[in-house]
Amino acid sequence: MALESASYISELTATNPTASDSVAQGDDHLRLLKTVLKTQFSGLTGTTAIASSEAELNILDGVTATATELNYLDITTLGTSADSKALTQASGVVTIVGDVKITGTTPLLTIGDAGAEDTTILFDGNAQDYYIALDDSADDLLIGLGSTVGTTPAISIDENLAVKTYGDITMTGTTPTLTIGDAGAEDTKIVFDGNAKDFYVALDDSADKLVIGEGSTVGTNSILTVTDDTVTVGDGAAVDTYINFDGNAVDYRIGLDDGTDKLEIGAGVAHGTTAAIAIDSAADMIIGGYINFQDEQAIRPEIKDYAETVNAIGGTGGGTQDIDLTAGNVVTATVDTSANTFTFSNPSATGKACSFTLILTNGGSQDVTWPTSVDWKDGTEPTLTSSGVDILTFTTVDAGTIWYGFHSTDMK
Repeated sequence: MALESASYISELTATNPTASDSVAQGDDHLRLLKTVLKTQFSGLTGTTAIASSEAELNILDGVTATATELNYLDITTLGTSADSKALTQASGVVTIVGDVKITGTTPLLTIGDAGAEDTTILFDGNAQDYYIALDDSADDLLIGLGSTVGTTPAISIDENLAVKTYGDITMTGTTPTLTIGDAGAEDTKIVFDGNAKDFYVALDDSADKLVIGEGSTVGTNSILTVTDDTVTVGDGAAVDTYINFDGNAVDYRIGLDDGTDKLEIGAGVAHGTTAAIAIDSAADMIIGGYINFQDEQAIRPEIKDYAETVNAIGGTGGGTQDIDLTAGNVVTATVDTSANTFTFSNPSATGKACSFTLILTNGGSQDVTWPTSVDWKDGTEPTLTSSGVDILTFTTVDAGTIWYGFHSTDMK
């Protein structure tokens, strides 16, 4: 009878026993099969049945890991064993030592299982930790400082794609650009959410205007509007509008006094007070103070109802009495006490005519000496009245080198 010698299944001859073998040798074949099975499956020492299917067992085909490596789900590189683990698991935490790459046509990394819980990517830094997380209770995506979701957020995004920042934003680069809007036909705005008042800077797309206003609704309570080459202050409401210059010692303003319908330029911040210039709807101008031309020209003026400043010297008291042209071009004086010598100072520069009128009382009561630069008619000084008023006019065109003197009739 054909009976092979075998210890493992691979050594068995599939054609044994042959048809001509004696039935009496069948027990030899049975013992051979038992020996082969026990030798081949020597590790099966328990009494538990193996329930795995052939497909499940075939999963292990080609696996070369040790039992220890399988226990730790060791993923080796390209089928070769590694001393250090690339992926380990302990207490429900999976640690990856090395880079992670997700490839494919549409690679996808999903964190979470749609349950009502926060999910987090945590960056474990040396001095500071940061996180990117879903705050499931608030339904917001957060980027923040630390490791606790919802605390110290830097950026949040809600279900309406509204982005909120909790700190400063710095834009760097060669030509940093912040673009608001997508060229669609809609208003875009920056709203300043204040405690008592809100303000906005916005594009009013329907009017094609840039608007700065009070509140949060674009187009209402406009303070400043820019369109094309025009800047508009105010929104047509019955209120005063100002541009205030906040100085250290003195404030100034340019604004519309809506109550009087006048444009005012003045000192302070309240319309109607200390106005330097007011202009009405007929373009007429009201001056609230003097104009210092600094010896410059006032060209083609038409003067109506004007006055001149009087330099009221009063009694001369004898001695030298200066007439300063910067104090006024009409001068009044009374000669008294003793002899009097007049001097003239601060005339206009050469090439400009400068004149003044002297109304002199009791000029003949004392000796009066005039500047040698005065050129009188026929070279003779006038005789002044001792008790009365004389009118004298002096003109120069060369800064006082020559004064032309004119004496009017005695006004006693």
